[in-house]
Amino acid sequence: MLKDLIEKHLLEVQKPSRYIGGEVGSVIKDKSKVDVRFAFCFPDTYDIGMSHLGMKILYSLTNERENYWCERCFAPGEDFEAVMRENNIPLYALESLDPIKDFDFIGFTMQYELSYTNVLNMLDLAGIPIFAADRTQELTQIVVAGGPCVCNPEPLADFFDIFILGEGEEVNLELMDLYAEMKKQGASRDEFLRSAAHIEGVYVPKFYHFMYKEGGTIDRLEVSDGAPEVVHKRIIKGFDKVYYPDNFVVPFTEIVQDRASVEVLRGCIRGCRFCQAGFIYRPFREKHTDTICKEVKCLCENTGYDEVSLASLSTSDHSEIDPMLTALLDYTVSERINLSLPSLRVDNFSESLLEKIKKVRKSGLTFAAEGGTQRLRDVINKNVSEEEIMNTCRIAFEGGYSSVKLYFMMGLPTETDEDIEGIADLANRIIDLYYSIDNRPKGRGVQISISCATFVPKPFTPFQFEPQDTREMIEHKQKLLLDTVKTKKIKVSYHNPEVSMLEVILAKGDRRLCKAVYTAWQKGCKFDSWDEYFNFGKWTEAFAECGIDTSFYANRRFEYDEILPWDHLDYYVSKEFLIRENKTAHKSITTPNCRLRCSGCGVNKKVGRECF
Repeated sequence: MLKDLIEKHLLEVQKPSRYIGGEVGSVIKDKSKVDVRFAFCFPDTYDIGMSHLGMKILYSLTNERENYWCERCFAPGEDFEAVMRENNIPLYALESLDPIKDFDFIGFTMQYELSYTNVLNMLDLAGIPIFAADRTQELTQIVVAGGPCVCNPEPLADFFDIFILGEGEEVNLELMDLYAEMKKQGASRDEFLRSAAHIEGVYVPKFYHFMYKEGGTIDRLEVSDGAPEVVHKRIIKGFDKVYYPDNFVVPFTEIVQDRASVEVLRGCIRGCRFCQAGFIYRPFREKHTDTICKEVKCLCENTGYDEVSLASLSTSDHSEIDPMLTALLDYTVSERINLSLPSLRVDNFSESLLEKIKKVRKSGLTFAAEGGTQRLRDVINKNVSEEEIMNTCRIAFEGGYSSVKLYFMMGLPTETDEDIEGIADLANRIIDLYYSIDNRPKGRGVQISISCATFVPKPFTPFQFEPQDTREMIEHKQKLLLDTVKTKKIKVSYHNPEVSMLEVILAKGDRRLCKAVYTAWQKGCKFDSWDEYFNFGKWTEAFAECGIDTSFYANRRFEYDEILPWDHLDYYVSKEFLIRENKTAHKSITTPNCRLRCSGCGVNKKVGRECF
């Protein structure tokens, strides 16, 4: 048995509990009574994948159906992968310990571009043909993907049978229902794919064929086999009543986010022009306080977790944030449960909110300023003034805090050296503010932490047309920031620009990149989001061998009238709106948030109602 072979080698590796299953809350079924088996694969380690909320939701939802069985599968660490290859152990699912090559669906959640080579490595470990074209016509091993990265799935198109656009709670089950029916009929893979292509939210890449101009841009897209010209994402309309699990699988080992998690809202009202999530998850929807409290209590009681986080893009934008936190704290404080909150908006931070936060968070506060000057914050539509930043810091300092972390981005459109110097200037003014407050914390110095990410233009944002700064430009700005900081009270950290360079190439690439992804994997690339594994040199070799000019994707401005690799995919936000917002950005003009005024992004027309 495979189980015996696995157990024989478990003590040879770190964290063996990653690889054996059997955790509290995991779902075991009699496979003889199951019609459809779904392997939910996370293309990173167990510690990271088990922290992913989407997996928890879809795992539980699928297993509610008696005749469907969803099992979990993660990328093995390097030590266990070596054991697997040496002992011919195929990639397997944790619940049954069966090889995933025997499953009906092999589904991947694509959360970040730097996990692409892990997908290929997992398919190879499973013994499943890496290229979709090499799979047989037998109706099995349907390789699917969902998640934010499939808003531009073209750099992965050669490896997948199906991409699922948008929210999966409904479409996943519809796809499995179709599969179960067609499997009984003895249908082939292509017959199933042709039918699946007509489910809203399902994109079958083999039916879409790109033609290119001499300069490399897309000339036209031809669609075959009766597939729709445009594929529309799926959304859940009744979000307050949407399925939510009452139990989670509780790991034996510590994971990255080792706590219960409750989703309080989806979407975002802000319209920050760099933020992909803020646009692809529209429209904004929130759960009622009673629903949130019920789900928090249920999960904590069923899992035994003593910490719960509120998941969203911007929890403080919930319309009932104060009463919601009051109700939650009544329960969590009495039960000695820690309530975890994400980073906060500076424009809706208040003394009342601080008092609630102080009950659940003892460390420093984190705010996303993004730009070092008001002009640049207006360009990116952050809609945060320096006065609001300073007032927020004042409230925090008067409330007993002496450390603040500020997030910024480097390489934003229209950015100048003055904007970079403005980051240090803002931090210095916050330090001065701290020492001007009479009732500041006594006996403690102030500490300002600055974290700078390199800007990555992403599809379905107003900045999708923008080029990324070159390596030389980013390195100049990083040095300038370090030279501008003159005090140890300010700590500066920033990202490796090569990581962001690869990210933008994969984010804005087309189907011609599939060969380069495959070549990079063949050269040994995997776990590219991990510093200890990332090897940009191998990626550079792969691009060169495949004739890919990376500057074409990363450092070139995309024209407004250009056909983009993702233009045939509809995430409800119109291209016309994105063009309008891009032009507005270059005039340093802001757009009000959705609660204040509808900006005409197109979402309300698609959902058939006003967003607010």
